Amino acid sequence: MASSVDQAVGLGLVGFSLVLFVYYTLWVIVLPFVDSDHAIHGYFLPREYSVILPGVAALVLVLFVGTFIVVVMWKNRKTKKTQ
Repeated sequence: MASSVDQAVGLGLVGFSLVLFVYYTLWVIVLPFVDSDHAIHGYFLPREYSVILPGVAALVLVLFVGTFIVVVMWKNRKTKKTQ
């Protein structure tokens, strides 16, 4: 079983993901159908960022995954040489 700290962290991550999903869904799907002079547009970034931000996030994710794979392979190569 997970400790209470692990459960709290997990709940926080799920809550953050839910808020991010709702915000992005409203931003991309609902906001184009709302008049551009409506006050709700003040709570959202310009529409250009709806493509740029996920693209940058995907690049950062690929960078971290690639770096992790390189580090693991590098460590495995060093341990095989010493044996």
